[in-house]
Amino acid sequence: MKILLGATIALLFAAVVLSWNNMTQGVRNAPADEVARLRKQVDELREQQDKLQMEKLRADTAPAPIQPAAPQPSDADIEAMKAELAAKDAELAKIQEEKDKAKRDADTFRDEAGFVGQQVLEQNDNELRRARMIRNALLIGKVKEYVENPEYGTFITVDIMMPDNVQVGSILAIRRNTGILGQIKISDITPDGAIANMMPGFGQIKPEIGDELIFPPRF
Repeated sequence: MKILLGATIALLFAAVVLSWNNMTQGVRNAPADEVARLRKQVDELREQQDKLQMEKLRADTAPAPIQPAAPQPSDADIEAMKAELAAKDAELAKIQEEKDKAKRDADTFRDEAGFVGQQVLEQNDNELRRARMIRNALLIGKVKEYVENPEYGTFITVDIMMPDNVQVGSILAIRRNTGILGQIKISDITPDGAIANMMPGFGQIKPEIGDELIFPPRF
């Protein structure tokens, strides 16, 4: 409706202006009341046009209608949500605890099964048990030098790593990997280590520098 009214006013305004221009040449001959009437029409049209422009401006700049605010949760709703979250946290903690316990039980079972299995194998295989005992024996020292001297005979110089456990007369076994080459007997202890003689029953393999010395295991 406002658009139609605006268009109508614009047409009337144009017509009046055109009439005004056409009458300008003969305005001196026009009656005074006719000139006043035309001027009044022009003023009214301008006033209507200004009103329409103001209404359009207000419509364009009017703020959008305020949307109703979303309802706020009540205290009871908040407490219910807190309780639900706490229950979920407790459930998750319980699940994690059960998983940890299952892992610990599995590790314990595996260790126990391995130990029992090792015992069963060792009961059926003395060589395996013997190798384990040699491997786990405490390291006492190492062969520093193997000497074969025509004048003094064959002997071994020893680097003692556990001096509190070694004295003259101590018997040590020479360990290489998980086997024993033979046994030696400490004959002298010096500031640099010790001197040992090879005992009877030594095999054909000669000691080498770096061979480990242990107390002979009780097989």
